[in-house]
Amino acid sequence: MEFSKVSLAFMTCLMALVFVLPSHAQDSPQDYLDAHNTARVAVGVGPMTWDDTVAAYAQDYANQRVGDCSLVHSQGPYGENLAWSSADLSGTDAVQMWVNEQNDYDYDSNTCATDKVCGHYTQVVWRSSVRLGCAKVTCNNNGGTFIGCNYDPPGNIVGQQPY
Repeated sequence: MEFSKVSLAFMTCLMALVFVLPSHAQDSPQDYLDAHNTARVAVGVGPMTWDDTVAAYAQDYANQRVGDCSLVHSQGPYGENLAWSSADLSGTDAVQMWVNEQNDYDYDSNTCATDKVCGHYTQVVWRSSVRLGCAKVTCNNNGGTFIGCNYDPPGNIVGQQPY
């Protein structure tokens, strides 16, 4: 009888933890899309859609980077944003890092602040980039996270504004 009370108490606590602990896994196609489209709506740009072909490309390239997780671009046919973290990084966190570059972007001059990077942000909100595919892998060398998102058609065309 005593064992049943302990087991019941344990199960009740375990179930409470499941409901209290937040989920950090935000890596579904919809999670990536929502994060991108939130930034796009903020500047009056239409939504992107998930594209399985672009996603397969992103996954293939992420799989190639799993050994070293170097932030080396694929040089492929799509626009591309890459992120790396020594810890577990969610897809929505990676997109937020890119979107945070907005603070260093000046729309009127279509330039970044001195010694800053903002091309990840402009790719996220590039008006004509309408198809998205992203992938995430755990790095073999250090257990970190590599995330890549690809954009079709590619953005960041020299001399053009993103929106």
